[in-house]
Amino acid sequence: MLSRMDNNTILSLIDAEISRLSQVRALLASTGKVEAKLKARGIKKIAAAPAVAKTKAKKSRVLSPEARKRIADAQRKRWAEKKGKKEE
Repeated sequence: MLSRMDNNTILSLIDAEISRLSQVRALLASTGKVEAKLKARGIKKIAAAPAVAKTKAKKSRVLSPEARKRIADAQRKRWAEKKGKKEE
C-alpha cells in the first residue's frame, strides 16, 4: 500500500500521527496537575475504569445436575409452546 502512496500523502499521515501523539502526551502530562488541584480543593479523585492488572477472572458458576435438568425442561416446554402456536 505504501508503494502506491506519494511522499506528500505519507508526510501528511506522519504529521497527523505526531499531532495525535502530542495531544495524548499533553493530556497525560496534565493528569498529575489536575489531581493536585482536586486534592487542594478537597475533592476526592474520581474512580477510573478498573485496571486490567487488578481485575480477577470471574469464577464460572456451577449448576447442579438437577438445576440443569429443570432449565432444560423449561426451555423445551417454551419451544413446544412456540412450535404449537405456529402450526395453528
